[in-house]
Amino acid sequence: MRTGDYKQSYGELVALIDSPPVWLWSAVLLLALIAAPFVLNSYALSFLMIILITVTGALGLNILTGYTGLISLGHVGFLVTGAYAYAVLVSRYHMPPLIGFLGAGVVPALASLIVGAPSLRLKGLYLAITTLAFSFIINTVILEMRWLTNGARGIQVQRPEILGISFDGDAAFTYLCLGIAGLTLFATLNIRRSRVGRAFVAIRDNDTAARVMGINLHAYKLFAFITSAFITGIAGALYGIYLSFVSVEGFPFLLSIEALAILIVGGLGSALGAVLGTILIVLLPEVTRIVFSLFSAQMDATFTTGAQELKSMLYGLVIILFLRFQPRGLVGAWHDIRRTWVHWPLRY
Repeated sequence: MRTGDYKQSYGELVALIDSPPVWLWSAVLLLALIAAPFVLNSYALSFLMIILITVTGALGLNILTGYTGLISLGHVGFLVTGAYAYAVLVSRYHMPPLIGFLGAGVVPALASLIVGAPSLRLKGLYLAITTLAFSFIINTVILEMRWLTNGARGIQVQRPEILGISFDGDAAFTYLCLGIAGLTLFATLNIRRSRVGRAFVAIRDNDTAARVMGINLHAYKLFAFITSAFITGIAGALYGIYLSFVSVEGFPFLLSIEALAILIVGGLGSALGAVLGTILIVLLPEVTRIVFSLFSAQMDATFTTGAQELKSMLYGLVIILFLRFQPRGLVGAWHDIRRTWVHWPLRY
């Protein structure tokens, strides 16, 4: 009788994927995503692009909040910094897009030092308020630096051409988003199973015990800020390219709440949770609109005119429900279902 799954070596413990069926389903999912631009219409393809961009940003925040346990409300600040870094380098100074993406990661990473260094001794609510203040400060700086950012007028951004490959079309840009999201997922999974990732988790679980074990809290917390900001900045550049126009108004504070909702719904500290949470949170307003439109045309109009307000309500409701009934998120629910399936009729 099967009594459970056991790791019999250190290699099995740190393996990226230890299940052949997971490799199989991952390959099937990858093939489906590659074929999606040829099957989906432009409206559905836009949702796929948003999901891939949001997955990249959510994975960046997951390193800081999920792995290291540092609550941040300044996610949107790193997004807008990365978007403007790319727009300034590529649109104003006509640098190659690869340099633009590098700048979109490096500039927010440097900005994270400004907010990360003073926040090293802060925890919980105090750290959240500090990062929240950073997002408002960076917006003010962008608006005041008119000579560089055009202020409130924003910067027009074109789809890039990289190594002779044009990503002007929706299908091509979807592949660019897919490639970056895939690389980000691969990188975050490897960070989690590395020495650095284990140090992050130790700090999250008990920073006092981590300090006793010899972990440099300041260095690792700062590294978590830098890594998270670098990935988030690249996601911001992709989002700016998707919008074709970079401005402060295009990056509302709601994006920070959406990112936290993704981690809570998906499961804190899980890369798979960030992916599942993104799919649910991105599609939730559209699915809700479709359901309500079946009963009343007026409800459909309400969702169209008050989209931002209704999104905030939906995110808040989902966060409350998951914290109350499934604190471990969708990943926790999946683990419960899998354990029940494997061990039935036993309860453990």
